[in-house]
Order: sequence, then C-alpha cells, then structure tokens
Amino acid sequence: MDKLNRKAIIAGNWKMNKTASEAAVLIDELIPAVKDAGCEVVICTPYTSLVTAVEKTKGTNIHVGAENVHFEDHGAFTGEISASMLTDLGVEYVVIGHSERRQYFAETDQTVNKRTLAALNGGLKVILCVGESLTQREEGVTEELVRMQVKIALQGVTAEQMANLVIAYEPVWAIGTGRTATADQAEEVCAQIRKVVGELYGEAVAKATTVQYGGSMNAKNAEELLSKPDVDGGLIGGASLKAPDFAAIVAAATNG
Repeated sequence: MDKLNRKAIIAGNWKMNKTASEAAVLIDELIPAVKDAGCEVVICTPYTSLVTAVEKTKGTNIHVGAENVHFEDHGAFTGEISASMLTDLGVEYVVIGHSERRQYFAETDQTVNKRTLAALNGGLKVILCVGESLTQREEGVTEELVRMQVKIALQGVTAEQMANLVIAYEPVWAIGTGRTATADQAEEVCAQIRKVVGELYGEAVAKATTVQYGGSMNAKNAEELLSKPDVDGGLIGGASLKAPDFAAIVAAATNG
C-alpha cells in the first residue's frame, strides 16, 4: 500500500448472509475489534440489514455500504433500490459490478456503468468490481479484459467523482473458491488498473485512487497481499462474517 498517496480501505461484502438480528450481533462484535483501525472500515450488508447497520455504527469508525443499486432514481422497477433510498437511510458506500451480479443476474459492463453514474450522482461512494474468469486468465486476456471493464465502467465519470470511487480487482476464479491470486498476481493487475485510470484521468488521480484486492483474502494471507504497493485494501467475502478474521485483516491494513 502507498499510504502517502491514498487511504487503505477494508470492506466486508456480506453477500446474502445475516438476518437483521444476526447482523446486530456481528456488528456488536466488530465495533470494539476494529475501533483502533488505521484504515477505513466498511461493511456492505444485505438491504434488510442496512437500517440496523447504520443505527449500530453511529458514532463508530465503521462505514456502511449496500451490495447493489439501481440506475434509475424511482419508477416502475419492482424489487429495485435507488441511490436516494440508500442515502436517505444513511448508507455511504455501494458495491457495483460484483462478479456474482455479472454471473447470476445478467449484469453487463454497460449496466455497471449506468449504476456507477447513478450512485455517484446520487451521493454514494462506489466500490467498482472488475476481474477475469479462470478461462480468461488461462487464455492470457486478463489485462485486456480488465482494461475494458474499467474503461466502460468509468464512461461519463469525472475526475472529481473519482475521489468517491474505489476499484476492486476480484479475479472470478478466486471468489468463494478458497483459491487466491498470489501477491504478485494481485499486484500486477492492480497496477494495470491504476495505469488505466492514469490514462483516463492523469497521474495525480491514478495515485489517489484506492485499488482493492478481492478474492479469498483472509486473516492468513492479508499481510502479504497488502504489502504490495498497488494493493490498497481488500473487498472481503467470507472472512467478513467472522469478527476475529475481519479484525485481523483490518490490523494487517493498519500495520502495512
């Protein structure tokens, strides 16, 4: 991590886990465990737990995020949630373009872009996910694919808005599989992402943009991954559901 130029962010992505009452218990465990964090700490919960999460974290150093947002502000979109609905609750962050949204719910690069613009224009901070499948990595197209995903997702995003956008590199082959990119593999792609941001917005914006790694980061491998200069934090899945494990990753980011 390069803490001189940008802040480290550890964000937990709870996915479809924890009822509101279960979330309250986990947050009560997290608050004392991460209170001395030297990085930004975010928990992204299911919609049903957002009110609980916002209330529980008031006055703490934990920020709250949602796991998705629609690209329209209101209208006949049954089952969808808008940026204004989230900000009205006190939600600060939102995850957009997660590989599971792309894989299971027909998310495309174009809809990721629309959601990103809606979120930023609606006052949310965005954690934008990009990454390749195992087949794509084996075919040697990781760099081209990730560059394309970043460029399309950022169409229409201004240099000023980049201050409210985090990019998470999540190799699809390492999501929930227990497989993890090596620290060198993570660094290589995170550096490429930063290079694309520099091409689009200039070196200053590239240096200031937080680029996370997401892909089975856990308490055991976090320190090595976070030691790399272009890995500025993590988007944490399974390990974010266990307070001791999540706290260990936060500690690694604090000390790194």
